[in-house]
Amino acid sequence: MKALILAAGYATRLYPLTKEYPKPLLDVSGRPIIDYIMDKLGKIDAIDEIIVITNNKFIGQFKNWKKLHSRKKISLVDDLTKSHSDRRGAIGDMDFAINNAGITEDLLVVGGDNLFDDDLNDFLSFTRLHRSYPVIGVYNIKSKTKAKNYGVIRLDKKNKIIDFQEKPDKPKSALVAMCLYYFPKERLGLVREYINTRRDKHDATGLYIDWLRKEMPVYGFIFNGHWYDIGHHQFYNEAREKFN
Repeated sequence: MKALILAAGYATRLYPLTKEYPKPLLDVSGRPIIDYIMDKLGKIDAIDEIIVITNNKFIGQFKNWKKLHSRKKISLVDDLTKSHSDRRGAIGDMDFAINNAGITEDLLVVGGDNLFDDDLNDFLSFTRLHRSYPVIGVYNIKSKTKAKNYGVIRLDKKNKIIDFQEKPDKPKSALVAMCLYYFPKERLGLVREYINTRRDKHDATGLYIDWLRKEMPVYGFIFNGHWYDIGHHQFYNEAREKFN
């Protein structure tokens, strides 16, 4: 299995902090955000390589970061973009990494700005129950008002996704999509297939999941504990205060 960390965004909502510095390397409790993700991936024996996709503007800083890690093989992929205006978007970066890193194995994808308490063992055990289908990480944010800022999910009794809304005005549930995905190797080609159907190369990952669930069963695994999606100064400050 390969792991892919998405770290190629420009995080304009966190300016000036991220104007010359990548969001996954921002400090939380004395460590870069990405290091907490690395801790979780490092404990998974099935993962033989961690691929970090970043952009041309920040790849030098990730090269310096990489020197401090040796527990697993780490590969850096430069998506060749230089600014927010020419970014590929999360789905574009997934496609770029799959093709340029030659990924042909099962793939675990994690957003480089996600902080969460739970380890990934239960999540991966759940994926094995649904071996041929994609699985996404889900979090109960416990507030439909807060859910408006995320991709909102409804699950059936078997945890299959039966409805998805991207940042709806009136959410139907408080379950939201984390930027955490498992894709079996035989489904990786669907990323390119989806891109070929879209005009907007910057599509949110949620829109891909909504398209995918209409093509085949897609399941959701609910995480417990705390989860921080570092998208705004408010969430970053909250993570710095509470996450360790």
